Amino acid sequence: MFSFLKFQKENKMANSDSSHALSRQPTIHHISSSMEDLDSELSNVEYATYSVHMPPTPDHQPLDCNSRGSEEHIVSSSLFTGGHNRATRALSKDRVIGSETSHIQMVGSKGSFCSIPGCNSRITTDAQGVDVLPCDCDFKICEDCYRDALRTGDGICPGCKEAYGGEQNSVDMPVDNKQQSFNLERRLSLVKSTESRLIRNQNNEFDYTEFLYETKKTYGFGNAVWSKDDVNGDNAGEPKELSKKQWKPLTRKLNVSTKILFPYRLLILGRIVAYALFMEWRITNPNEDAIWLWGMSVVCELWFAFSWVLDQLPKFCPVNRFADLDVLKEKFETPNPSNPAGKSDLPGVDIFVSTADPEKEPPLVTANTILSILAADYPVEKLSCYVSDDGGALLTFEAMAEAASFASIWVPFCRKHDIEPRNPESYFGLKRDPYKNKVRPDFVRDRRHVKREYDEFKVRVNALSDSIRRRSDAYNTREEVKALKRWRENKDDEIREIPKITKATWMADGTHWPGTWTIPAPEHSRGDHASIIQVMLNPPSDEPLKGTAADMNSVDLSEVDIRLPTLVYVSREKRPGYDHNKKAGAMNALVRASAIMSNGPFILNLDCDHYIFYSQALREGMCYMMDGEGDRICYVQFPQRFEGIDPSDRYANHNTVFFDANMRALDGLQGPVYVGTGCLFRRTALYGFEPPLSIERTNWLSRFFPRKRKIATARSTAEVAPEENYDDGEMNIALIPKKFGNSSMLLDSIQVAAFQGQPLADHPSVKNGRPPGSLIAPREPLVPSTVGEAINVISCWYEDKTEWGDSVGWIYGSVTEDVVTGYRMHDRGWRSVYCVTKRDAFHGTAPINLTDRLHQVLRWATGSVEIFFSRNNALLGSSRLKLLQRIAYLNVGIYPFTSIFLIVYCFLPALSLFSGQFIVQTLNVTFLVYLFAITVTLSLLAVLEVKWSGIDLEEWWRNEQFWFIGGTSAHLVAVLQGLLKVIAGIEISFTLTSKSVGEDVDDEFADLYIFKWTSLMIPPLTIIMVNLIAIAVAVSRTIYSAEPQWSQLVGGVFFSFWVLAHLYPFAKGLMGRRGKTPTIVFVWSGLLAVCISLLWVAINPPSGTTQIGGSFQFP
Repeated sequence: MFSFLKFQKENKMANSDSSHALSRQPTIHHISSSMEDLDSELSNVEYATYSVHMPPTPDHQPLDCNSRGSEEHIVSSSLFTGGHNRATRALSKDRVIGSETSHIQMVGSKGSFCSIPGCNSRITTDAQGVDVLPCDCDFKICEDCYRDALRTGDGICPGCKEAYGGEQNSVDMPVDNKQQSFNLERRLSLVKSTESRLIRNQNNEFDYTEFLYETKKTYGFGNAVWSKDDVNGDNAGEPKELSKKQWKPLTRKLNVSTKILFPYRLLILGRIVAYALFMEWRITNPNEDAIWLWGMSVVCELWFAFSWVLDQLPKFCPVNRFADLDVLKEKFETPNPSNPAGKSDLPGVDIFVSTADPEKEPPLVTANTILSILAADYPVEKLSCYVSDDGGALLTFEAMAEAASFASIWVPFCRKHDIEPRNPESYFGLKRDPYKNKVRPDFVRDRRHVKREYDEFKVRVNALSDSIRRRSDAYNTREEVKALKRWRENKDDEIREIPKITKATWMADGTHWPGTWTIPAPEHSRGDHASIIQVMLNPPSDEPLKGTAADMNSVDLSEVDIRLPTLVYVSREKRPGYDHNKKAGAMNALVRASAIMSNGPFILNLDCDHYIFYSQALREGMCYMMDGEGDRICYVQFPQRFEGIDPSDRYANHNTVFFDANMRALDGLQGPVYVGTGCLFRRTALYGFEPPLSIERTNWLSRFFPRKRKIATARSTAEVAPEENYDDGEMNIALIPKKFGNSSMLLDSIQVAAFQGQPLADHPSVKNGRPPGSLIAPREPLVPSTVGEAINVISCWYEDKTEWGDSVGWIYGSVTEDVVTGYRMHDRGWRSVYCVTKRDAFHGTAPINLTDRLHQVLRWATGSVEIFFSRNNALLGSSRLKLLQRIAYLNVGIYPFTSIFLIVYCFLPALSLFSGQFIVQTLNVTFLVYLFAITVTLSLLAVLEVKWSGIDLEEWWRNEQFWFIGGTSAHLVAVLQGLLKVIAGIEISFTLTSKSVGEDVDDEFADLYIFKWTSLMIPPLTIIMVNLIAIAVAVSRTIYSAEPQWSQLVGGVFFSFWVLAHLYPFAKGLMGRRGKTPTIVFVWSGLLAVCISLLWVAINPPSGTTQIGGSFQFP
């Protein structure tokens, strides 16, 4: 395994014409040395090295990478690839899509045309879009012509006819000493044991928490600058007027009205008492005539009572929260003594978008999500978007490049006219008046122009699949012709086999795609491909950049900032024999890559079909993180809202009871659970650190006898050689890779992210704060060595022998990695917050088809069973987990087991009707009073819950119905699969939920009526059929009986109708589209039920008669 790494830039010049020709089509080169050879080589040097190879320029001359402009140009025009035991390469890409790109941050973009006659090349630009010119006369000359002038014209400028200043080999931009030292530091990326005086506690263990919040130093990494006069936000360095300043909170917490909450809590306690008395009566009054029926019902009812208590107790303390965006702007973006220019002092945000299969997750959907992110109302220079393509598909890559190109039109349009929502597909599909509240006279013209551009963009994206196929076929045919020609030229008398050419997938510039090929090949399949990083949009400049005035065919952007956030395409390395841990592994790869490239202290993760619906959602989430006690918040969870759901919400896809009731209630405890998307994380919380509190209070005794928190430590220090001595206060650096891996740049970024994520120390009451104005410095540019290090940390071997997936990042081992990751943070003492914005923060899609919905629920329930049988069970949690929060997490792991008792209970009414018995001896007054009390309290609780949560009563009932449907189908299968995994070790695989729309474009809800059979439908279908037959049998028996038992019939039939009412949406889903089910199906179903009923009566006639049909006779 490699030790700590450093980077070297190697520029190779071609020495012959043949090599010149080859340099125009760079390919990926692999290191063929074995690991043993590498180990022998590394034993002779202090640090292992690998190279970021830069391709020669088109005129076969190497670029000078010592200048800032050149390095930024290399990053923007190169596709970086590499991996385990392979060299990291920067492959020159003049373009990544077939269409032209004009935005200065886009790959392949250039400046003005060269002024040399006969040259049509464009001039290299800087981050501001300004032409980089070598002479003070500002004569426009491209880099190729400039080199020719140096080589053949004695260094004379063609414009002013004077010599260029200095003997340069490339166009250099002035770089200050600070910038040069920064680049040098990041190129070396070394961590030497003699320079690492890390902190250890009294047990000689590495104290990660103290390491994270140790601030007795000056920060100069990234865009964070800490004042030497005031370290750690103490009052000693604060001006006197700061301590007297009235502090304004960024958020407010409002408890639910006492008029609603007090009776709600009282009803919960009252129903618990009623349940206890009812169960006591049931146990002491058995049905002696049907003891088996009574026993099963009592056991099921006891479990239902226990499950209901687990679900209801965490709802004792619901709260509502509100963010104040005006105060946020005043604190972070208003001129003040620490920030005279009024630049944004907000921390950076890295947004992760994950996708894996372009067939099930259409690239157009992902592209629209990306566009909504790029257009978000947040400081452009503080925003970075990372797209994780876990399938390594060229289709996704080129779709993202097309999105980046279209963003140069869409994003300024949104800023100019304050567009909401900023997803073009959703915006242009709105059914309301688009011109409402628009006052600019050019809005109509601009909207028409952008709409036309978007339609063309959609056509290009939808045609990418065929375009890639045709392009690859053409290039493969050309290679076959070349190979055949060489075979004929080299053919001799011996019979030689015609060479076979691998069917490769080709990029737009005529080079092989380093990811997954359409026809899989070795090192080019979904589970076997190199790491890929492409910076689609360069980091923007620090100052606003205005656009150009409009002509008749464009939008006037002369008053609009046209800068775009950073956009990076990432596909992690995959190799056979490695466990890549699905989505959780992809998220962790993005955490590491983003830490190297942008290191935003906060991370927002979104699914590819969840887009930003409210452009200021990030600002509202940041209000909670930047508030006085925000440093103890690990994440801000936003509710999930869905589009394309049928108006009746037949299968409870909106899930409003969970998002508007359960999550609000958890917000009053330790915080809501993490639900997988729409969540704003604190980066250091993902790294496994504890919140910055040295003293905890868990009960009233701790007010007088506070106890120190247990320090988070690295793995056992016994792994370190015992002869190592730490008398000088040093901690051996060998412990660091055991947690985070062997990237020193990643380790260096941790403290920076912790500092940048601290609240603003604008008042003495704010602890662990940073000084105002500390995040206004310009962002450091990306250099090739930085991207090369990012390639390193997303390689397949990087996580070996580290704590990634165990205590760092997204947690592995469960199909519901989101819940486990959030639980680990709460277990370490962090808090989370639920952010409900006035306008929905995010919108996504959900499966409205019954089969897809059941498979989605199956995946969630299986993950819950895995949690219950793992060390993530809430019963094993630490003392930092609050009691009601522990109960909520315990319910997450237990709820699927309710399906066992629910299915038994659903068959009880049928068994009662078949046997002529009931769960009680008789329907006496006591039983009916208890049943009435339990039902009334449940109804009143539902009404009050609807009142404080804001949901509709119909939504509450739909949720109850689908809980019943899922409990009798998917939950039972999840329990069986979970037990198989625990007992037999059989792994469970799940397919992605399809995000594609239905084929019937005329019907928005066409998928709702599609019937796709699955074995999950067998249990509820059986329950429906058995109960219907039982009702028919019982009615026939009672009619034919000489002494009919009407009380037992009424009790059993009511019980059966209660079951069937809950399963009504399921039965409706089986019928498909209304009117399309043949009438004969219903006729035969009725006749079959009647025949079975009569057959049962004939076999088992009523008591008191031996005749078939009993004593009933026709007149």
